[in-house]
Amino acid sequence: MNTTKPVAAGLPTELLERMASTLRVLAHPQRLRIVEMLQGEKEAPVHAIVARLGAPQAAVSQHLNHMRRAGLLRGVRRGKEVWYGITEPSATTVLDCIRRKHAKG
Repeated sequence: MNTTKPVAAGLPTELLERMASTLRVLAHPQRLRIVEMLQGEKEAPVHAIVARLGAPQAAVSQHLNHMRRAGLLRGVRRGKEVWYGITEPSATTVLDCIRRKHAKG
């Protein structure tokens, strides 16, 4: 006897797949810190992100490029610098959920 209930129509599969992909990309403490910084600053050059994180420039650049390729960030060249900003609001939504959970203890 099959006792499982059918799943009610809910969120579209495409949305769930996109959010799962976003969560996989954000599932790294340094990437979450970058999103946190950019949420407050709106945009920042690579050197400022490196200084704030206190991490090697190569590692920060890899994280930024990974998030840019995933569509979470945009990078705009201004002279010799690349400035990054958040393009996908779900990235900050994830961070806000983490903050709410942390505040509740």
